[in-house]
Amino acid sequence: MGTGVEIVHGFPHLDTVHSAITALYRRLSPDTLRTFALSVPPFDVAFSDDEDPYLGVQRIAGVMVRHLRLPDARMIVSFRDMRHAGNVELAAGPEYFIELNARFKKHRKDIGAALAHEVTHVYLHRLGLAFPGTRDNEILTDTAAAYLGAGWLLLDAYREDAVSTQKLGYLTPEEFGYVLAQRAEVFAEDPRTWFTSPRAHDAYVRGAARARQEARRPPLAAAGRLGRHRYARDRRAAERGTGQAPPAAGYAFEGRGPQRVSFPCPTCHQRIRVPVQGRLRARCGLCGSVHDCET
Repeated sequence: MGTGVEIVHGFPHLDTVHSAITALYRRLSPDTLRTFALSVPPFDVAFSDDEDPYLGVQRIAGVMVRHLRLPDARMIVSFRDMRHAGNVELAAGPEYFIELNARFKKHRKDIGAALAHEVTHVYLHRLGLAFPGTRDNEILTDTAAAYLGAGWLLLDAYREDAVSTQKLGYLTPEEFGYVLAQRAEVFAEDPRTWFTSPRAHDAYVRGAARARQEARRPPLAAAGRLGRHRYARDRRAAERGTGQAPPAAGYAFEGRGPQRVSFPCPTCHQRIRVPVQGRLRARCGLCGSVHDCET
C-alpha cells in the first residue's frame, strides 16, 4: 500500500499481466470465466460511517467470498498496524485469517479494495494457480481480481494530488485500467460509472487506449496503414531469409514454404499461428475468439 509515496505509472508489468490473463483462461476455461460477467456492485461494498468496523469488514469479506464462488471458505478478518494494506494466511482452509491495515478502521471506503486482493489470493490458492516469485504472484493476484470483477475497487482506491497519494495493489493505475478495459471488451461492462476517484477514471482511459492499440496491431485487419506497411516489409524480409520482425512488433514469421505468422490473441494473449495467405479469420484455440486478419 502506497500512501504519500511516489506512484509508478505506465505499463512496466504488462508482459506478466498478459501471462496472468492467459493463465486464467487455461486454468478456468472460457465457460467458467463467463460466469464472472457481472462485477461486484458498488452498493454491496458500501460502508456507512455508523456501521461497526468489525461487523462491516466481515460482511464485505462475505461479498468477496460469494463473488469468487468460495461458499465453503470462511474469512476471519482483523486489523493491525502494518506496512501493507493487508495479509492473508494461506492454509488448507476452510478458515482463512486476513489482517488489514489498522488505518482502514477509520478510512473504510477502501476496505472492499483491500479484501478483493486478499480473497483473490485465497481463490488462486485453492485453484493451485501461482507464479514463481512474490512480485509476479502479486501481479497475478491483482490481474485476476480485476479480470474476475472485483478489482475495479483496487483502481478506485487510487488517489494522487499535490498533498497526498494512495494506491493499493502491485499493478500501476494504468495497468489496472488496461485489465479492466480488456474485461470490458469481453463482457460488455463499463466500470467507469462506478469510479469515485477522478484519477482512477483517467488511469482507466489510458489503460483502455493501450488495449485498443494492441487490438489494432498487424496482422489484425484493424491495423492502421503504417502498421500494415511495416508488417509487409517484415514479411518480405522473413520470406527472403534476410531478417525477422523485432520483438516489439508482437508478430513473428515461421518457415518459408509455406510461411506462417504467429501473434498474441487480443483477448487471452495466447499465441495464434496462421498461414500467410492474405485475408482470413483466425480462431484462438484457447479462448475461442475469432479475429479478422490480413496476413
